[in-house]
Amino acid sequence: MPPTLARAAIRTLTRLRCPHQPSSRHAFSTSPSRRIMELTGFTETQLTVREAVSAICSQFPSSYWQEHDASETDPKEFHAALASSGFLGIALPESLGGSGLGISEATIMMQTIAESGAGMAGAQSIHANVYATQPLARFGSKEQVEETIPKIIDGTYRTCFGVTEPDAGLDTLRLRTTAKRDGDDYVISGQKIWITCAQVASRMILLARTSPASSVPKPSQALSLFCIPLSKSSPGLELRRIKKMGGRAVDANEVFFDNYRVPASSLIGKEGHGFKIILHGMNAERCLLAGEALGLGYAALSRAASYARERNVFGRPIGQNQGIAHPLAECYMHLEAAKLATYHAARLYDASQTDESIKQDAVGIAANSAKFLAAEAAFKACERAVLAHGGMGYAVEYDVERWFRECLVPRIAPVSREMVLNFVGERVLGLPRSY
Repeated sequence: MPPTLARAAIRTLTRLRCPHQPSSRHAFSTSPSRRIMELTGFTETQLTVREAVSAICSQFPSSYWQEHDASETDPKEFHAALASSGFLGIALPESLGGSGLGISEATIMMQTIAESGAGMAGAQSIHANVYATQPLARFGSKEQVEETIPKIIDGTYRTCFGVTEPDAGLDTLRLRTTAKRDGDDYVISGQKIWITCAQVASRMILLARTSPASSVPKPSQALSLFCIPLSKSSPGLELRRIKKMGGRAVDANEVFFDNYRVPASSLIGKEGHGFKIILHGMNAERCLLAGEALGLGYAALSRAASYARERNVFGRPIGQNQGIAHPLAECYMHLEAAKLATYHAARLYDASQTDESIKQDAVGIAANSAKFLAAEAAFKACERAVLAHGGMGYAVEYDVERWFRECLVPRIAPVSREMVLNFVGERVLGLPRSY
């Protein structure tokens, strides 16, 4: 199969690079006058992904995201632009039409999207397409993969991820949604919540209970993973949109199943292996979300620094005052530290796919730590950006209020900061489990 558009673009841009010029020449920044993030240490491929994706993002200015946030309408044009360029398959195999790159490259793509001004809304509009497809590509049947993955990459299908439930947020083993085999179908009943992009998705990666917990040796063996069609006109399926604080351009939903029938071929892998399969996507998602948080933080910091240079009060730029300058400088250092943790985790994840000496516990600790640090750094940067703008930080036209509303997402999802602390305390420090 010929290389995808994204792969071809990456190869072309890499060839066009002048080897005698530093890589920083190709940096993308939300500020036209200067670059914030230090690019030393990134590979040529990563920098090329950043450049190519930033070129796409430049077609969608802040006004586009302001309008879609205000009207709560899906950024379908943005999704289509990334699909037509092949970037939705960045971390999927070339044999299926993907780019065959790693989570490291996918992470820098997601960071670049958020950093462009699109924020978490832009990132979330394609987030599930990038990470939720990983278990499907790895464990799905040949027919399942060949029918679904290329259509996700080219934008024909949009995808959502159905795990969280009202009474089983992080306590996944207690989820109640059931999938019962009935001839050539599975019949699904239950409820999922906080399902992003369900209104526009045509496929859902669903985790459901196929056996009572009491009937299997381990509770995890009662869960199975599916790639199901979301047919809004079919009986047994209801979507209710959740009004939310930020990221309003992408929908979040409650999804209700009431004897909703799907083909038995929707099962990914073997029945009872769903929890084990889904773990392969969780560390990848944490890396991607860390990148998105970084992008949001760098965007806010860049905007705040620009405003502090230009805004004059009492006959001097406000950035000359240490009360403004020092907090922004501290935000930069926190973001740079989180950046190192994020791309260390992404490299470790990619290397673990072929190096059996890299244990999944090590990947999990690195990915969770990176997500925590990036989310906290982004929160500080977004908060400080609003404060640096003073009253104008409350105005829609300066974007920082939108980014501040969105910066809570990586602190909460897909795992809370408190649960990350629990995880590190238990796995690294050997402390007693608290939950």
